[in-house]
Amino acid sequence: MKNMKDKTYKRHLMVLSFIICHLSFSVALLTSCQDMLETSSELVEFEKDNTLNHPTDSVYSVLGIISKMQVIADRTILLGEVRGDLMTPTDAASADLKNLAAFNFAADNKYNAVSDYYAVINNCNYYLAHVDTALQRRGRTLFTQEFAAVKAFRAWTYLQLAQIYGQVPLVLDPVMTEQEALQAMNQPHVGLADICQYFIEDLTPFAETELPRFGTIDGWDSQSFFIPMKALLGDLCLWSGQYLEAARWYNSYLNDQKNPVQMSYTSRIIWPDASDFQRPQNGYSITNTREIITFIPMEDRVFDGVVSDIRNIFESTTENNYYFQLTPSRAMHNLSAAQTYCMENKTATTTDTIYAPKTGLMDEILVGDLRFYSNYTVGSNGGRDEYSEYSNVIQSITKVWSSLVPLYRCTMVYLRYAEALNRAGFPQSAFTILKYGICSENLNAYVEDQELAKAAPYIVFDENTFTRETTIGVHSLGSGDSHANEFYVLPMPESQLATHQDTVNYQIPLVEDMIIDEMALEGAFEGYRFYDLMRVALRRGNPAYLADPIASRTGVLDQNLRTLLMEPKNWYLPLE
Repeated sequence: MKNMKDKTYKRHLMVLSFIICHLSFSVALLTSCQDMLETSSELVEFEKDNTLNHPTDSVYSVLGIISKMQVIADRTILLGEVRGDLMTPTDAASADLKNLAAFNFAADNKYNAVSDYYAVINNCNYYLAHVDTALQRRGRTLFTQEFAAVKAFRAWTYLQLAQIYGQVPLVLDPVMTEQEALQAMNQPHVGLADICQYFIEDLTPFAETELPRFGTIDGWDSQSFFIPMKALLGDLCLWSGQYLEAARWYNSYLNDQKNPVQMSYTSRIIWPDASDFQRPQNGYSITNTREIITFIPMEDRVFDGVVSDIRNIFESTTENNYYFQLTPSRAMHNLSAAQTYCMENKTATTTDTIYAPKTGLMDEILVGDLRFYSNYTVGSNGGRDEYSEYSNVIQSITKVWSSLVPLYRCTMVYLRYAEALNRAGFPQSAFTILKYGICSENLNAYVEDQELAKAAPYIVFDENTFTRETTIGVHSLGSGDSHANEFYVLPMPESQLATHQDTVNYQIPLVEDMIIDEMALEGAFEGYRFYDLMRVALRRGNPAYLADPIASRTGVLDQNLRTLLMEPKNWYLPLE
């Protein structure tokens, strides 16, 4: 028993020593935009020398926090994809990635470094404790926006910790000494529900606070570095089962009067017409400025800071000799192919509905939804043989960048909004987001009056901004004109049920399944999948919702993996 206590003490000391050593604020003058994400890595200075009461202090400190987020950026994608069902490791994958996919977690896995998350948190805590929030210039409080933005960074990071580790210490004060570190680690650990509730209360007073404006940094609009408060509040409420509140926050964010958030529907990928099923046109893209809301900027050179390794893991590059480490799973192929592509063919007098063929196409991934085809290509690498140092297969996944890691994307927020509406008891409104696009015209046309009356406070959209011409069903981004698809419909019971509420109760889990499938089709390879499955499995009290698809990711059920995942405690990385 004594040895175990000593081991635990040493482990906690090691973890929190890292926390202390990671605390960093840059006070050096920056000479170029490219340098603005660089911060020094000094041990904590005396508090009297670190009062943040000057605009440059505040800006550099906030950018220092973003530089710490760069360290965990790749993991926001990898831990959500490697443990999900949409990707599988290749023979070239590292042992760490293979172990993550097998849920064989170890403390020395390179992706299991909790101290990196607490480095972000400790920097946030230090800033929040020391920034002079009362300071004013010309009647305006100087640091309110930065203060709110840092609170959002801290809340987002804790939400990641809860999803990855299950239960963690909730440290809210800056850790400055070894003794404080030990006290922080020894406090009771808290789980997802408590973390969500704390930060819902912490962030709500700042819901209307605008994001900081630091101008252009290294070619990026710096406002994109910051997390939208209302969308984050929606996430916290969604994870904690407060569905009406989640729907309200998402709606308020999307329907913002100053900056309404709309999907870029013009970038969807489509078949040209019913006579040409050779090659789709219009590249599906999530890179436009209307689609990516928040991202972590990454550096181009190690000399400048943290460089993302995602491209070398997901794609063939000269750096990895074209040996990619992760590839789309058979489950991803099957889900995409299971969709039915539909196009509406209008003439002067008639409107026909035409469905794309399921066979005879030039590539198997052209069957069904086209988003998979638009984002993924694989081909031969010039006939290289087994003795070559280079892979004879080249893979490209166009969602992957070395320059940024997305955190919030417009269409994914709409899908979480649909998830919240559905669980709040409004499945028809949620389904409208999937099939038609949400606006007053479509809601009035496709949602029954009884639901409209109840859902009214949560489905308010400006009629001048959100119209049938400016919105589209999410499913139509890859599956054609879904509004005309007779196979993509709101689930209905075979016979009339006793009450309207019985019908709603019947529809909610089925519409939820459709939303989760749509999240996979839309968000594949972006790091969402494991957490989407986890959220529904926890909500339903049904581990199989997560265990079954992951254990079947290769197309064949891995019974041992399923058995492991039927115990939720095995979903989480060890906090060591």
